[in-house]
Order: sequence, then structure tokens, then C-alpha cells
Amino acid sequence: MTVAGRDRTVIVHVPTGYSGSSKVPLVLNMHGSGTTAADQEAFTAMDGTADSDGFIVAYPQGLIPEGSGYDWNVPGVSLVGGKAVPAGSADDVTFLTTLVHILEQRYCIDSIRVYATGFSGGSRLTSQLACDASGTFAAIAPVSGLRRPLPCPTTRPVPVLTFHGTADPVDPYNGHGEAYWTYSVPQAAQDWAAQDGCSPTPTSSQPAAGVTLTRYPGCAGGATVELYTITGEGHEWPGGPHLPKSLTTALGPQSNAVDANAIMWLFFAAHPMS
Repeated sequence: MTVAGRDRTVIVHVPTGYSGSSKVPLVLNMHGSGTTAADQEAFTAMDGTADSDGFIVAYPQGLIPEGSGYDWNVPGVSLVGGKAVPAGSADDVTFLTTLVHILEQRYCIDSIRVYATGFSGGSRLTSQLACDASGTFAAIAPVSGLRRPLPCPTTRPVPVLTFHGTADPVDPYNGHGEAYWTYSVPQAAQDWAAQDGCSPTPTSSQPAAGVTLTRYPGCAGGATVELYTITGEGHEWPGGPHLPKSLTTALGPQSNAVDANAIMWLFFAAHPMS
């Protein structure tokens, strides 16, 4: 697919029963650093959720080579290991916003129900989209990588849902990680709450054993900011497919305490563009 003047890889899953006559939502799902669009499709198993709930899910792919996969160009942010983004790298914010418009031309998509999610590096890029393309993406749901970039020129309050494990060795829950990962996940959620004009005092609940939901109410424009903290989980997609020991040894323990896809879709469905 040629997007923003470059040939780009994008896997598009159209839900079972799609007729092209009724508008359906669109979710962009971005892979983590050093992986691919196909990896993300398998890692998140979101095709099944799309089939059940009737939305199109697209898995775009980065262009910066990293191992057997690719990295994203997140504006002003270094790559894993502190490496600089190569000169001349594609503008991935422009790529993804342009991709939405291309998909709207090819499929019957409801433009007020376009959403973004991603994992790790794709999560950081998702956070950037909320700042730079808040007129395109109705809500975001970063997994294992929420940031609140600066500057953050949103044009509307953006609903934010995020999941993060307390045993994440890659992007530590309490911060103090790579150069791109200094402050904690709760701080990122608090900063988004301030961005969205929410109450500074969150509520706290336990929707499942070992899971804490921190929710900031009273946001402007009907937005909400929600953080699912999963005790003991590593750098994974909550409720995702079973991973081999070779991966969990590096990424930390998996958890099925919550189903990120199911919770995410309910959040997206409740937050069309306002």
C-alpha cells in the first residue's frame, strides 16, 4: 500500500459479515519495537474481537529496521538503546493519519469511530497520535507504553485507556527505564487527566484479583482516563494468546486476569468522536 508517498505494509482484517453498506468502526493496532504487523496480529488476537464486535482492524508496520522487525519514528524520541532515529525516516504520524483517510476511501468506515491502540513502541506512537491527531482518533488505548508527550496540542479531550504490568522489565511501571522511559505509568495517566480537564482525584477499584483500575472522572467533553494496573504481569498484552517460555523469560510473566481486547472495545464503543 502506498501511503504518504512511500510503500508501506498494512494488514487489514475485515470482520465477518462486513457488507460494505453500513458504516463500521476502525481500529489501528501498532506493533512493538523490533516486531512486525503480522507479529502484532498474532500477539493481540484482535481479529477475533473484530469479528465478534463488527469493526475493521488494521495492523500497520514501521519502516526503521530493528532486528527481524521494525521500529516506529516517534517524534523527538530515541529508539531502543538510545539510538537516534535515522535521518530521513518516514513521518509515522503523517503515515497513520493518511492511512485512515485511505482506508475510509476503500471501506465503509464511520469517521467518528476511528481508534488507535498499540504495544510498547507502538503504544508510545499511539500516545503521540492522541496529541497530534486528536481530530482523527476518537480515543486511544496504549498497552505497556503510555506516555503524555510534550508538546501535546490536542484540539479536544481525548479518552485514554491503558494497561500495564507491575513486573514489566522493558518499560518499568515506576519509570526509570530507557531514555524514552523516565517517568512512571501512573504519572502518565495523571498527566493525561490534567490534559483532559479531569478531576485531579481518581477513583480506585479492583475489577479482578490482582488488578487495580484507576479512573479519572469529570473530564471535559465526556472523556475519561483509565489505567489498569496488573500485579505481577510483564511486558505483554493482557489476556493475549499464550506465549512460549522463551518470550516470557525475557518479557516477564503473562496474565489472563483481564481481557484487554474486550475491555478496550467496550471503551472505544463508549467514546465516539464528540
